[in-house]
Amino acid sequence: MQPSDPTPVKLVCGVLHSDEEILEKARELLVRKYGPIDYKTQPFPFDITDYYVPEMGSPIFRLFYSFRELINPKELARIKIECNEIEDEIAVDGKRKVNLDPGYMDYDKFVLASAKYNAHKIYLDLGIWADLTLMYKHGELIPSDYAFPDFKTGIYEKEILMIRAKYKGQVRKMNREKKSRDEQSPASTKSD
Repeated sequence: MQPSDPTPVKLVCGVLHSDEEILEKARELLVRKYGPIDYKTQPFPFDITDYYVPEMGSPIFRLFYSFRELINPKELARIKIECNEIEDEIAVDGKRKVNLDPGYMDYDKFVLASAKYNAHKIYLDLGIWADLTLMYKHGELIPSDYAFPDFKTGIYEKEILMIRAKYKGQVRKMNREKKSRDEQSPASTKSD
């Protein structure tokens, strides 16, 4: 079997934040870099751990942005590096007030980028690993054994399924447009 290009995926960014003003700066920088946001989840209280409190303060919330433009999954490593740079750019007194966790959604999974090695993660590039977080099966999202504890609660499932539905619609439209172009191309028309 010959290798083939992957189907484009939906760029999603999980955002931990404790300051609305800094969150807005992060959103503006993300839009400038990755284009329009087509879905924003509600903010969820992030109180499953106090790990980020010394740096970010409290209360902390998590929300997700999905972006209209689909990406090649190989871009995830570069995007994680760029998100780290955004975090540093808008830090206050050297402390992050947002934590940007880019990832992608496809038909079968939700993957987050990570700068930390672990046995279950797959190396991408630039010191970044792919962390399989959620898998889609029979209409629901199943957390991997290694998913962060908040993903295991199922609190985000309804919203992430909404993002998946948007993605599916985009891929269907992309495939229809490609089929239409292929049918209209000179190579597909018969000559006399």
